[in-house]
Formats: sequence, C-alpha cells, structure tokens
Amino acid sequence: MALDMKHSLRLQQQLKLTITPQLQQAIKLLQLTRLELQQTIKNELEQNPVLEEILEEEEDVRKEDLPAEGQEEEDSEEVDSFLDSVDLDAYFPDESFGGYQGSGARADEDGRPLYENTLRTEVNLTDHLMIQLSLENLSLEEKKIGTYLIGNIDENGYLTVGVEETAENFQHAPQEVEDVLKKIQLFDPTGVGARDLKECLSVQAREKFGLRSLEVRILDEYFDRFIKTDLLGVARAMKFEKTRVRAAFKNISSLDPKPGRQYSTAEVHYVVPDISVFKVGSEWVISLNEDGLPKLRINSYYRTLIKQKESLSKEEKEYIREKVNSAAWFVKSIYQRKRTIYRVMESILKNQIEFFEQGPGYLKPLTLRDIAEDIKMHESTVSRVTSGKYVHTPLGLFELKYFFTSSLSRRDGESVASESVKEKIKELIQGENPQKPLSDIEVARILKSQGINIARRTVTKYRESLGILPSNKRKKIF
Repeated sequence: MALDMKHSLRLQQQLKLTITPQLQQAIKLLQLTRLELQQTIKNELEQNPVLEEILEEEEDVRKEDLPAEGQEEEDSEEVDSFLDSVDLDAYFPDESFGGYQGSGARADEDGRPLYENTLRTEVNLTDHLMIQLSLENLSLEEKKIGTYLIGNIDENGYLTVGVEETAENFQHAPQEVEDVLKKIQLFDPTGVGARDLKECLSVQAREKFGLRSLEVRILDEYFDRFIKTDLLGVARAMKFEKTRVRAAFKNISSLDPKPGRQYSTAEVHYVVPDISVFKVGSEWVISLNEDGLPKLRINSYYRTLIKQKESLSKEEKEYIREKVNSAAWFVKSIYQRKRTIYRVMESILKNQIEFFEQGPGYLKPLTLRDIAEDIKMHESTVSRVTSGKYVHTPLGLFELKYFFTSSLSRRDGESVASESVKEKIKELIQGENPQKPLSDIEVARILKSQGINIARRTVTKYRESLGILPSNKRKKIF
C-alpha cells in the first residue's frame, strides 16, 4: 500500500514562556544580598541619567515623581505573575552572584583622604617572623631558607612544606634546613613553624618548663594518651602519683595549640539585617530595613523633554524613552523585591510563631514548599529570596534559611524540627558533668526519654554540626 506524503502549512496556537531582560533583572534583584543591592543601585544611578536619588533634605517631593496610590501593585502584576508560577532554576540553574568591589576610598573636599580612610596597618605573622629572622646571625643561604620556610607557615602557625622538599629546592642537606627551622620555632610566638600539634606543644613545653620536665616527657612518650585525657593510664605507665600527672596535664593545657592566631589579620564581616521582627504589646510587627538604601525616582525633566517632539531628533527621543523605561522597571523591581521579602517573612512568622514566643527549642519543621504554597509563589523564588537575607529578632540575628529545617518523629506521632533537637543536644552537653561528659549514646537515651526518637549516629551528626567535640575530648580532669 503506497503511503501518501505531502507538505502543507498549518496555523497552530502555542503557549511559550519567555523571559525578557526586565524580568531577568527582577529575578537577579530578588536574590541579591543587602550590600550587593546597594552596589547595584549605585551602578544604576551612575549609568542611567534619568534615575536619581531622593535626598533626605528634600522635604517637598513632587507628586508626579512618585507612583500613584496603588500604582506599585498594578505595575508589579507582570513580575508577580511570572515569579509566582515559574521555576527560576530553569533559567538560573547554576548562577551565583558574588560580592562586589567598591569604587575606591572617598576624599574630602580639598582632596585629602578622610580620617576614617587612614587605617593603621597591623603586622601579620609573616612580617613579625621576618623581622626576627633579619636579626639572627645567619648566613645568606640560611636566611634564604628561613624566608622560604616562613613564607610557607599558615595562619595558625604550622609549616605546610616538608624539610626534604625545601632541602631539595635549595640543594642543601636536610639537616641544614632542620637547623634553620629549629631557630624559627623559637621565635615569638614560640612553637610557630611546627609540623604537627605534638611538635608545637613540645617546643613550647621545652621553652617554658625545661628540657627534662614531666610535661615534655608526657608529650614525647605519651602524647596519644594525653590527647585522650587518659590521666590514670599515664600515671600508671610513668609510675607517678595521679596529682603530679594532673598538674602536668594542666600545664600542657595552658600551651597554645595555634600560636599564629594572635597575629591573624582576618577581617570581621558584619551582617546588616534586611528585615526586623519585634513585638509591640501583644502583636508581632515586621519592618523592612531601609537604612543605606537610596530612594529612587525618575527625573521629571526627562519626562518633560520627551514630550517636546519638535526639539528632539528621533534618535534622541528613542534614547530617552529607553532610559525612562529602564529606570521605571528598575524601581518596580526593587519594590517587588521588598514586597516579596516581606511576604516570605510574614509567612515564616505565622508558621514559626512558637519560636518567636518561646525560643529556639520550639522551632517547627518547615520547608520551602510550605511557604511557597502559603504565599502562592514558586518554591525556587522562595529559595532565592531567603538566601543571604537576615532577620533581626528579640532572640538574635538569623538567616531566613534557618527557619527551614527537617523533622524527627516523636512518640506521640507529632514531629519536631532538627534545629530544635540540636538546641536540646547543646543544652544537655552544656549542663553535663565536665569530668563525666555525656556520650552520644547517653544523649540519645535522654532524648528518647523525652519522647524524641533519635539514633546515636544522628546525635553524632548533629553534635559535629554544632562544632562540639566527642565525650572523650570534652572530659576535664582538673
């Protein structure tokens, strides 16, 4: 049977979702942190002459420059409908928006740098060691080796390169490199340049307690037992009284396991909350943090100018129209960002009201989907809104992601948030007997007695995530 095939034209309606540059900008603004948003606004003000900042000293703001009442909601309908239904991960699967670089230090009116820009430069560990190396009576080759070794000491004070490797690079005997390293280890801070914890503590113990001290002997011969705080085992092996060994253990514990930390130049990064939640009477109030974020408007001069058809060429009118539309959309996108953050926080407050009323121990299991369904938005939108955003509460500062947590089951059939369980584990360990710390099995047993079904390995995982040492390393013998 012959198959009849032929070409034909046919009209067919098809729904296709496309993302415009304006919507792409709105999505990016959603997930920017507060500092990134400040820089983005600054860049937009520099690039778009139509956009201007409303200064605080301006008391009389022209009404035509501000959105009419209810206009923001109407203008943001297109953004709302898009963000509420679209999986943003399909458009930005792996995209991340990093930090930014400032535009340079500000200067005073006469060109001199401002006083706050004249900062004192602190001496770091490398500089501190190099000064001491220059004062040593060493040969030129030895100082070269010393410079190389100091350059390979990390921020904690530990050497990150091997002696054999260094000797091979400089074509010297390993013993010559070892001799230079021993001199560096006696620099201030003592113990710097050690290759491991045992060597670091041993160098400090020899300098502080003497070569033949009990502390040095314990570190050299019974370091593994000292780490496990096996006081009784060390006393029996050395045939010393328990009180004498305890005193030696206490002396060793007074040494610095990370001698380089005192010269650390790590910067402290402060977090500015995007939103605040506080209680007024019996009501909880949500307030967006507007400090440091410029208020924007479209310069009315350009609106007037674009209406003067006879005074502008076609290209000029097109340019101004493009800039006006870009500025308008940028202002709308910022408004949409604020509105979305507020709605997400409002839903979090509603779902986690017991946390705000009674504390971290009452945190409930909550997922991104729960919030997304509540505020009628897509889950990926909620994920982006909560990333890198912080809320200030009477209980402290929290990232919005903190309120989303998995759950564990209770005997009564209800569930409890994992963060709440972590808080209980932390409280149990803080209240333990330091000489008889609770093991993970004992913590699991106590939680089960409180109705929380949890395995020992889960307790271990939560304890490690809290940065708490195991019981054998929490034990205090003095």
